[in-house]
Amino acid sequence: MNHDATLDNNRRVYDRMADAGNPLCRPATEEELSRPLSVVDQAGWLGGSIAGKRVLCLAAGGGRQSSLYAAAGAEVTVVDLSGAMLELDRQVAAQRGYRMRVLQTTMEDLSGLNNAEFDIVIHPVSTCYVPSVTPVFAEVARVTRPGGLYISQHKQPISLQAGYQRSADGYPIRHAYYRDAPVPPPAVMSPSASRLREQGAVEFLHRWEDLIGGLCRSGFVIEDLIEPLHAKANAVANSFADRATYIPPYVRIKARRIGDAAAERPAIVIA
Repeated sequence: MNHDATLDNNRRVYDRMADAGNPLCRPATEEELSRPLSVVDQAGWLGGSIAGKRVLCLAAGGGRQSSLYAAAGAEVTVVDLSGAMLELDRQVAAQRGYRMRVLQTTMEDLSGLNNAEFDIVIHPVSTCYVPSVTPVFAEVARVTRPGGLYISQHKQPISLQAGYQRSADGYPIRHAYYRDAPVPPPAVMSPSASRLREQGAVEFLHRWEDLIGGLCRSGFVIEDLIEPLHAKANAVANSFADRATYIPPYVRIKARRIGDAAAERPAIVIA
């Protein structure tokens, strides 16, 4: 499957998820919107207030991320590949009177956005849907002002390598770490697998040198890194929480843009 076919496939997957009301495509609740920063910034990385900050919610359609940051007083732009996901953002903005800009494009091509435009870029789990993070990080660096923050979350490589059925020795490694091809889908979409892999999506494993090294090479410094805790003691075998006890599913990275090269690099356009 070539690059364009991969994008089209993954766009259709999320269009279907949005139309079906998947939990990943549900706007924030009234209670969450009453305390937006405590929901999106449990680690305290945003400094207590983002009022007036220019925030890009990258590959973050669905009505949740954009509404939470708008409720916290930010000037929000939301980018997503899926038109159906972005429609949810438009609906929430209209219902609540939020002003936000919506742009349908791939995370690899932010040519519709200006150099050094954003104070903060928020990027939920989605880099797994592109074969390389290099153009993504280059574009994020371009649109982030010097000193700005890039907070991204990714699927851990080991989580995409490992199986979903626990043996006596834990969860086995099924797939190679060094690979260019997509990671094969689970043979059976168990409850654990269905929470960790979007059915029908084409996904790629990105090594640690791609994620951490790639950020540094793109003009960021890493300020913090956490592994969101999903493990639970005595969880049912093969459940999401049980697998997370053995294998951390995600990593969240706080990176800061350095220098002023963002104003010098041209936009990257994926042909």
